[in-house]
Amino acid sequence: MSKLAGPNIQLNELGKLKHFITLEGLKAHHLTEILDTAESFINPATNDIKKVPLLRGKSIMNLFFEPSTRTRTTFEIAERRLSADVASLDIQTSATKKGESLLDTMWNLQAMQANMFVIRHSESGAAHFFAKHVAPDVHVLNAGDGQHAHPSQAMLDMFTIRKHKGDIYDLKVAIVGDVLHSRVVRSQIQALSILEAREIRVIGPKTLMPSHPEAMGVHVYHNMEEGLKDVDVIIMVRLQNERMTSALIPSEKEFFKLYGLTEKRLKLAKPDAIVMHPGPINRGVEIDSAVADGPQSVILEQVTYGIAVRMAVMSIIMSNAAQLKQHQLEQQQQADLDLEDTAEDNQ
Repeated sequence: MSKLAGPNIQLNELGKLKHFITLEGLKAHHLTEILDTAESFINPATNDIKKVPLLRGKSIMNLFFEPSTRTRTTFEIAERRLSADVASLDIQTSATKKGESLLDTMWNLQAMQANMFVIRHSESGAAHFFAKHVAPDVHVLNAGDGQHAHPSQAMLDMFTIRKHKGDIYDLKVAIVGDVLHSRVVRSQIQALSILEAREIRVIGPKTLMPSHPEAMGVHVYHNMEEGLKDVDVIIMVRLQNERMTSALIPSEKEFFKLYGLTEKRLKLAKPDAIVMHPGPINRGVEIDSAVADGPQSVILEQVTYGIAVRMAVMSIIMSNAAQLKQHQLEQQQQADLDLEDTAEDNQ
């Protein structure tokens, strides 16, 4: 396998993206490249997503071991807009249901000439596991692994914020809800930190906060009204009931009473604040319908921009692979020339 830049398995020897597993360890220029590239895929006149031939002849396989609507569909659309050959594994009828290991599944699909895997799995670290075992010329994108990370969702959120607010560094952003269990929140905080947002707030009950959340570089609020004051961006996240092992809130009704985003609470933020949600939305639990469908909501825009951002990630990775191959070829050619010069000098 080719040499990696430092301990980050995501980067090749030139320090460029080879896999996209987490935002942890990436630099601002990595994220900015994704945002700028995504912008190039959007028609400024119509806001439509362009179709381009950048991945023609490449095969991408989608492996979703967890249910998904937005992420899976936008990845598939993005892949086709890049002109790639797309295959989505039906986990319910796949050999994994017959006892085949994840590694054997991967090797068999790799033998079918896959160039890239997009994987969602309930186990944290599944995407990293894939990346460690694929062939050197195969790439892995994390579409969500357990409670660990969801980097493409965080990047489409950053793109949406940038479209509406410009530079992220001067913004106050509030993330509200189940901070403890949400892989999206972890990736959002990492992205906002890397892009140097002015202030990152997390709002929710103590039972839905990780231990020592301040270590993530955030300001913690347990009072919704205090946490929303004068923020530029509000990101609501749902209760991750499927990841809870015990009752961490009295009831959904009580949660909405204390932490639901209503029109009244929205007025505590800046007048031009935008409201976001990675979905799926639970109306009447974390957000009121009047807010979700209101003029400050950009929730559906997030979905649209997700196509462009995922196109950006995949096209950048494949372009980086081509650049690395060219770099290695040039190095080999130079080494051959140096060897010839040495041989002539010794004659």
